[in-house]
Amino acid sequence: GRFTEEAGLPNLVGKYVFDANRDIVELLRERGKLLGEQKFHHSYPYCWRSKTPIIFRNVEQFFIRIDELRGKALHAIKTVKWIPSWGEKRISGTVESRPDWVISRQRSWGVPLPAFYSKDGEAILDAKIIRKLADLVAQRGSNIWFELNDVDLARELDLPPGTTKRNDTIDVWIDSGISHKAVCALHPELRDPADMYLEATDQHRGWFQSSLMTSVALNNRAPYKICVTHGFVVDLDGKKISKSGTYDKPTAADHFVGRHGADLVRLWASSIDYTDDVPFSEEMFTRLGDTYRRIRNTLRILLGNLYDFESGKQESRKEDFTLIDRWILERLDHVIADCRAGYEAFGFHKVYHTLNQFCAVDLSSLYIDITKDRMYCDAPDSPRRRATQIVMHRVFDALCRLLAPILAFTAEEAWRHSGVGASIHLEEFPQPQHRRHEASDRVAELLKLRGVIGQAIERARQEKLIGNALEAAVVLHSNSVVTTQIDKEELEEFFILSDLTIHEAKEATACVTKTPYKKCARCWRHRSTVGSSKEHPDLCDRCESVVTAIRA
Repeated sequence: GRFTEEAGLPNLVGKYVFDANRDIVELLRERGKLLGEQKFHHSYPYCWRSKTPIIFRNVEQFFIRIDELRGKALHAIKTVKWIPSWGEKRISGTVESRPDWVISRQRSWGVPLPAFYSKDGEAILDAKIIRKLADLVAQRGSNIWFELNDVDLARELDLPPGTTKRNDTIDVWIDSGISHKAVCALHPELRDPADMYLEATDQHRGWFQSSLMTSVALNNRAPYKICVTHGFVVDLDGKKISKSGTYDKPTAADHFVGRHGADLVRLWASSIDYTDDVPFSEEMFTRLGDTYRRIRNTLRILLGNLYDFESGKQESRKEDFTLIDRWILERLDHVIADCRAGYEAFGFHKVYHTLNQFCAVDLSSLYIDITKDRMYCDAPDSPRRRATQIVMHRVFDALCRLLAPILAFTAEEAWRHSGVGASIHLEEFPQPQHRRHEASDRVAELLKLRGVIGQAIERARQEKLIGNALEAAVVLHSNSVVTTQIDKEELEEFFILSDLTIHEAKEATACVTKTPYKKCARCWRHRSTVGSSKEHPDLCDRCESVVTAIRA
């Protein structure tokens, strides 16, 4: 920030610019050019990065005339898909109001601005000369601009004697703004225009716009098909976490990958609505760890239940599927459709919530829990158990594919353990089968009755009538048609009961007593048939036949 000989004021050379204010006033007075002098308080701009006063220099600059591009740019904006949709209005507003673009900079580093000057001081901007310079840079590197003096550089480029260069550099937004030309257009394996640009909200004035303007000037179109905008990363108090170092806790990805694993970092990124400010803290990763373990445990249980299942060889008749089997397949259809829609709209947080809900509620709390008895206690080849394995295989297959973009390593690990293919990332995305909702409507009705039974069992447990639900003899009063369409054994499995009696009534109620039946030592259900076998007096008839067949 000191005067140099270039200023043409020998007395000020080496002096700090803000210390020279009094000298400049006196110099103007001596030369008779001082119109007036007065002190007054006013605001003054400071550099946001260095926190120091800005020094202004009155120098010649190069501009891009925006008026000639403005209309084309506004038209190109309308051809782009903006996510969120308000991005279109935001960038349109900045383009409508922006002045001409100053593209020259007086910096000691950067990409040189390839302008030359005749001996008369006239600027020379010639495409052929710039092309020669570009070829020279490609051969010998960009430092040649700084290493060669004016005479040598003019000789290399066949310029007239007396031609000089200056040390202006190009605005860095030109550097990044022509990445579509320098990268996408020059590499056949990439696409131009690009499928998507992704950046923070401030880039509607920055990279999004500089890329747009250069592409409109060169190609008369936008350089991207989709623009996705995310908010700023903030702490739990809503304060921005910036690169300036004001946040004293770890923010580097390798810290969180090292502590929590890469998939948990990916899960965090997918769990947030990035269209708003993005919350970030160590505590969030701790909480997300529970979600990750739940999803991983769901995959583990499905794999465990498929240990004796041979994909492609096991078939089941449609009538072997119970109501709960058909229901989970219908739910899977919804999940696949919702996840595909979420991914296609870049709504990753919607995908996260859909998959988390599916694993935590539909699978873990309902389907896996309800079918646990048949999976562990039915005969290995029973039609009901094999049908459930087919369903679980379909669920596992789709779940791995849906999780793969988010939990890339976990999905790959689970997929390879299943032995069905080389890599999940080489598989296609699942398609919904568009099944009818007949099972979903019936299960929704049964879940209401399950709630009524659950309340009655909890009261009986508090009154010390029973120790757990399998000790209960439940009498359900209901006007539900569904309970008349399903056999008693399937209803007992759905409600996870040992002893269920149903009576028709106008409203749903349930009463509980302790079942008189003995507990089966194998399935833990209380059955009237426990004790009827001499060889296995502690088993029910179902478990007795399974054990006998296994030992035969």
